[in-house]
Amino acid sequence: MPQVIDHGGGVWSVQVPIPDNPLGHTLVHVVDTDRGPVLVDTGWDDPAAWTALTEGLAAVGTAVADLRGVVITHHHPDHHGLSGRVREESGAWLAMHPADTAIVRRTRGSRPARWFDFLIDTLTRAGAPDAHTAPLYAARAAGRTGGLPGLDPALPDREIVPGELLPLTGRRLRAIWTPGHTPGHVCLHLEEAHPAGLPGRGRLFSGDHLLPGISPHIGLYEDPDDADDGDTDPLGDYTASLELIARLAPAEVLPAHQHAFTGADARVRELLSHHEDRLRGLLSLLSVPLTPWQAAERMEWNRPWAAIPHASRTIAVSEAEAHLRRLVKLGRAEVLPGLPVRYVAV
Repeated sequence: MPQVIDHGGGVWSVQVPIPDNPLGHTLVHVVDTDRGPVLVDTGWDDPAAWTALTEGLAAVGTAVADLRGVVITHHHPDHHGLSGRVREESGAWLAMHPADTAIVRRTRGSRPARWFDFLIDTLTRAGAPDAHTAPLYAARAAGRTGGLPGLDPALPDREIVPGELLPLTGRRLRAIWTPGHTPGHVCLHLEEAHPAGLPGRGRLFSGDHLLPGISPHIGLYEDPDDADDGDTDPLGDYTASLELIARLAPAEVLPAHQHAFTGADARVRELLSHHEDRLRGLLSLLSVPLTPWQAAERMEWNRPWAAIPHASRTIAVSEAEAHLRRLVKLGRAEVLPGLPVRYVAV
């Protein structure tokens, strides 16, 4: 049976599985409107995910063919993966923030080899050893694409304008730009009284921005065809976006993973404290110059570095460098000349 939760007030969530991922599933939200249901995200492009989505929609009394539109919180494949198929079978419009739409457009024009070149170059600049990049070279040479993000995502046909209401007849759903996890991530504020009368300002579809029990991955923005000159600051973007959500003070948060929760302000404070602790710990390591790879090896993760698998090490290095860049922006560290990139405390 599909895993469906009725959140009241014409809002439901459907658990759509993510293959081979510890997160387990994406919570795809269904919002009823006067002109038909609209989805917030769609889930991973996978047969089991499609079955879960269609069965979940049936459980709430609708179907893919009835969908009016899809609002995409961000371009990652566990959120945007099924959007193209949904549009094909329903004629629904797809809306995304232009910063993430630009990534989708460039991704559609990139060959798998370009993604491998991008990953290898990024890791080499970060000081990754040959043993880590060798499997990527081999996969590139063999033409394999396993482990790469979706290479042919659907191109959205509508633009989400931050601060504006989405055109949903009978509902007040306002787009809130919350960059950090991706440059175009958006949360969606349902500006309506909470159906259970909870105190606060409506409900927030938070995507991956605000989750009840985990911190989303905040690493370097991934875009192989947009040169990164080191000026981007994803962690700075994320913390500023968190403060914005705290000021919004929603009564309830409906995230894309885990479960719905209250106490958004307290959760924001926990996440800000978490990242400040990470920055302090990282700064203490920079009494000597370190590459992002060396910093990642020395940082605390949910398991010892030796037990972290290859793909997760790549993600960890990206997250380490996002924190290193934040220290630079705060004037607490600097980048030394030369390659691989090295950071040191000031």
